[in-house]
Amino acid sequence: MEIKGHFDHFNINVIDLEKSIAFYNKALGLKEVSRKEAADGSFILVYLGDGHSSFLLELTWLRDRVEPYALGDNESHLCIRVEGDYDEVRRFHKEMDCVCYENIDMGLYFIHDPDDYWIEILPMK
Repeated sequence: MEIKGHFDHFNINVIDLEKSIAFYNKALGLKEVSRKEAADGSFILVYLGDGHSSFLLELTWLRDRVEPYALGDNESHLCIRVEGDYDEVRRFHKEMDCVCYENIDMGLYFIHDPDDYWIEILPMK
């Protein structure tokens, strides 16, 4: 049997949902496309989209979680390709003070969100 998987979404857990939504909107232009709230208020799931693909970023907020998530040595990351002038986008991210790593030789850099998840930023090619 041959399985044909299709990407749907990627999940991250966040401490401050509204701060994270605002960050992803400002830094990457992602917009909320749907939301699911537990009847008992124990969690909220917010799905962000780029308006171009069907892939979603799921932000999970858990009511009882108060301490930051320990990301440890997990080097998994999300990668976003950005339109327009790549150097101008990088300058904007530097102004936001969210650039956490640059590799000029490879032509890439990373930003980090309010929960310290890393997002690789690449130009459209």
